[in-house]
Amino acid sequence: MLLAWLHAPKGQGAEPVGPLGSQPRRQSIGMSDASASKQIDAIVRKTTGWKGERLGQLRALIKAADPGVVEEVKWKKPSRPEGVAVWSHDGIVCIGETLKNAVRLTFPKGAKLKDPKGLFNTRLDSKSVRAIDFHEDDAINASALKALIVQGARLNRS
Repeated sequence: MLLAWLHAPKGQGAEPVGPLGSQPRRQSIGMSDASASKQIDAIVRKTTGWKGERLGQLRALIKAADPGVVEEVKWKKPSRPEGVAVWSHDGIVCIGETLKNAVRLTFPKGAKLKDPKGLFNTRLDSKSVRAIDFHEDDAINASALKALIVQGARLNRS
């Protein structure tokens, strides 16, 4: 029986399903940009209070800074079934997520970005990543944040 399973013709239910023959699990949603945008709409709506409002504000600034940015949802898991909002342009520019007391924008290549206004306030010890934690009463420096978004997209294209 095992040999029949191993050598059965393709398309007749014989494809391996175990760890040895399985495809790697996809971490991102393979859907249209519109679908990912709807999922991010849902993430923003689900995030109550000031954090949801702040995530929505940051999203609008990111999209205004780089009209070519692509919205994605990645890293769905049982502890975060809705996934994480990601903005990409030829690679990830930044990742938006809510923490217990903050909304964080993480820039995977942030250490290579110029931050003259000092927005990066966490992950400063990393060799590559930088992040900005926005707390409830923090003001957003829109022009400086937009400059980081534009730099991040340019860095991905270089």
